[in-house]
Amino acid sequence: MGFTHLHVHTEYSVLDGVSTVNQLLERCTQHGMNACAITDHGNLFGAIDFYKSAKKHGIKPIIGSELYVAPKSRFDRTAGSQEFAYQHLLLLCENETGYHNLCRLSSKGYLEGFYYKPRVDDELLAEYHEGLIASSACLGGRVPNAILRGDMDAAHAAIQKYIDIFGKDNFLIEIMDHGMPEEHKVNPVLIELAHKYGLTLVATNDSHYNDRDDSEAHEVLLCVQTGTNLEDQNHFRFPTDQFYFRSKDEMKALFASVPEAITNTAKIAERCNISIPLGNSLIPNYTVPEGYTKEGYLHELVLTGLAERYGSPVPEKMMERAVFEMGVIETMKFVDYFLVVWDLIHY
Repeated sequence: MGFTHLHVHTEYSVLDGVSTVNQLLERCTQHGMNACAITDHGNLFGAIDFYKSAKKHGIKPIIGSELYVAPKSRFDRTAGSQEFAYQHLLLLCENETGYHNLCRLSSKGYLEGFYYKPRVDDELLAEYHEGLIASSACLGGRVPNAILRGDMDAAHAAIQKYIDIFGKDNFLIEIMDHGMPEEHKVNPVLIELAHKYGLTLVATNDSHYNDRDDSEAHEVLLCVQTGTNLEDQNHFRFPTDQFYFRSKDEMKALFASVPEAITNTAKIAERCNISIPLGNSLIPNYTVPEGYTKEGYLHELVLTGLAERYGSPVPEKMMERAVFEMGVIETMKFVDYFLVVWDLIHY
């Protein structure tokens, strides 16, 4: 019975994740895990680092993020407090299209929806849902949070909304057990809802550090984040010391009553297959006027600019400098880049 961690935070969940990428992957190797996800808060800062390092470790990288979703519009900044400003939603990339869409969602969260955190909304999720698998996330997710409040109408509405956006096969119900009474309250209801709607049930551990003993270091990190210290009795901390990278056996034992929630994680891991092209030039191809090579056209533009600035003939010192710099540009294969930028500014 296989198990794959699908909800994992690293150092790239800034001031919230203790696990470094390499430590995390070493732990995967120790636990005999051949796949693992990265789902940092609201960003993809660690995606390339994780992707490249996982490949070196022989571990299948699953790229994702735990996004912040605005209750209404991402442009709405009237919540009044952080508690009501956003809810969580976990997204995993099933393919390269999903990776591009998750990049767009993360970027728009920062550029358009930032309010306490980088937030997206249902409108953006609907626009950029292709290639993504969504999950109900932790207690801060829309569905679990509605259950905790006793608002089952809202829970049903949230599930239906996510099914409408992502499709029935692409919305997962996530259950966790970090020893919190709130989780023990919502888990039976989440399991029931998964069966009712025919949704895939997955068991996860909201991993923020590698070992249980690292919980104190994580608590210190949270103090740095919130500007408090351990002596402050009201400092922010996680409710238990179980937000660590559990082994397969620990997860199987913890969710022995719902073994399908364990095996389903491996099935989801099998679905997530992306290949990020690295080392390729992504500079647009510039089309020069007929009769020119790209290098020749750039040279003519540079010579024209030199004459306008320094007169004709161009001083020898300036010409030597220009020839040297154009040589560097050609060697580094940046001719297209300089032509595109020139064209944009000229326009």
